[in-house]
Amino acid sequence: MSDYNQQPVNNPNQQYNQNQQYPQYQPPPPPPPMQQQYPIVPQWPHMKIGQWMVTKLVLLIPFVGIIMVFIWAFGSNVNPSKKTYFQAELIWSLIMTAIFILIMVAVGSVVTSLFSDLYYYF
Repeated sequence: MSDYNQQPVNNPNQQYNQNQQYPQYQPPPPPPPMQQQYPIVPQWPHMKIGQWMVTKLVLLIPFVGIIMVFIWAFGSNVNPSKKTYFQAELIWSLIMTAIFILIMVAVGSVVTSLFSDLYYYF
C-alpha cells in the first residue's frame, strides 16, 4: 500500500482499529436522597380559636397592641398565618390613612373656600 491511501493522524474521520479496547460505559452515580437535596422546613400548627382570642385581647391593650402588631408582622419566630395577617392589616391601615388624608384635604379645601366667600360678604 502506498502512503497516498493512508489517512493522516489528525483526521476526525479516521478509521479505528477493530482490536482497540474502549473503556466500558460507567453510569453516572445516583442522585442523593430527597431529604438531602431540600432543607426541611418546620411546619407550624394552625392557629386555634383560643390563640386568636388571646391575640385580639392583646390588641385591645393601649400602646401594647400597636407594638405587638409590628412584632407579629415583622418578627422572625411568629406563626406564618399570624405574620401574614398582620402584614395585611398594616397595608390596609396605610391605605385607609392615605384615603383619610385625601378626604380631609378635599373637605378642608371646600370649607376654606366657603369661609373665604363668607368673609367677602361681611
